[in-house]
Amino acid sequence: MENKNKLLLFFLLAFSLLSKAQDTTDYIEFNDRNNVVNGVYLGLSAIYGELGGEALYGGQFKIAYVADQKFEVGIEITGFQSDQQFITSSTIENKLTGGYVGTHLEPILFSKRKVSLSFPLFIGLGAIGYTNNGDDFDNDFIEKEYEDVKAIFVLEPGANALFNISRYLQLEAGIKYRITNNFNLATSPIKNFNGFSAGIGIKVGVFNMGRNRYKKKP
Repeated sequence: MENKNKLLLFFLLAFSLLSKAQDTTDYIEFNDRNNVVNGVYLGLSAIYGELGGEALYGGQFKIAYVADQKFEVGIEITGFQSDQQFITSSTIENKLTGGYVGTHLEPILFSKRKVSLSFPLFIGLGAIGYTNNGDDFDNDFIEKEYEDVKAIFVLEPGANALFNISRYLQLEAGIKYRITNNFNLATSPIKNFNGFSAGIGIKVGVFNMGRNRYKKKP
């Protein structure tokens, strides 16, 4: 009889504790998810530089993946044009134009702040040449000694300031230095495409997908 009373008392106590646990609104949250955020964006930039003592204008387009707001990897396309004065003939356009495409890499520092710092690096291939088709040059001269279009390899490191406007918008401004192989263009004293350029741009996308939904807001 005494054992039955003890067993009954145990069940009553257990039931009471279970009821209190269900009624309370305070509970422990277990969050085993790392707060890793990634993103993607489309970017447009305007660039200004110098080539052979003359102004160089251009534009850039890139699409990139952002890993944890710390590193970008993507594809970048650049087009440019420069008015040159090294050809004296009035029938020949004094313009060089071209473009290049390749891999965009960009490590980012202080990414959680409103203004962060990055060091982009471009590696790619392209072409540079006259805006006309070369008919104004003697064919034998072009084929044997020079070309009016030339392939180039481009390595372009730089430094950017990134302005984090919102989750979907970012502005950038910075400088880069182009390093290319040497080339020969008909009648041109320019032997490479090396030089500094400055640029400003806008990035539109989602820069912090996969935010930790379990993390409590302050």
